[in-house]
Amino acid sequence: MSQTIKVIIPAYNEQDSIANVINDIPSIVDEVIVISNNSTDNTEVNAKDAGATVLQENRKGYGYACLKGMEYISKQENKPNIIVFLDGDYSDYPEQLTELVEPIINDDIDFVIGARVKRLREQGSMTPQQIFGNWLATFLMKLFFGAKFTDLGPFRAIKYDKLLALNMEDKTYGWTVEMQLKALKQKLSYTEISMKYRNRIGVSKVSGTVKGSILAGVKILGWIFKYSFK
Repeated sequence: MSQTIKVIIPAYNEQDSIANVINDIPSIVDEVIVISNNSTDNTEVNAKDAGATVLQENRKGYGYACLKGMEYISKQENKPNIIVFLDGDYSDYPEQLTELVEPIINDDIDFVIGARVKRLREQGSMTPQQIFGNWLATFLMKLFFGAKFTDLGPFRAIKYDKLLALNMEDKTYGWTVEMQLKALKQKLSYTEISMKYRNRIGVSKVSGTVKGSILAGVKILGWIFKYSFK
């Protein structure tokens, strides 16, 4: 059975990178959906020109953008089998999407994380606070839930029906960790695929600022402790 795959890309002012991301996505993908998260540059024009469906979400927040993409898909007559989430900054290698979805297609795994492993990362592609935050979050998930995650990587794939069952709700920085925690709670099968990672085009809206790093850290830890004591 052929699998229908849709890609959701939240993007805020990624005019210089978004076409590269879309152009490198393998042809096995049926639709690329870019959600412009209140962009003030040419992100939307460049994404459309590259062949993506472009939606607008004016409420700032990574989760808001992802939820907008999911809402759009929910109204389509033919639902996908797999949803892939991918950032619009070109730090991931979109061509690795075929590796990312392979465990779902061939092994019936529910959820796959693209892990940004040290040996495949470009120097400087992750800030020290990102590296520490990932370590702390995954350490706590291992401690509390016996999880085997090593990363909160945003490049990820999940079966569409399993994604709906997670009832995702985070509107901002906690989206990735919420998904992983709920996957653990619902006992989804999961695995990680080692991914290459490069320096992004432009400045990060989260890890590139002190405020963003702190807010993201607080949100991530909040989700973990909320689920630990449920």
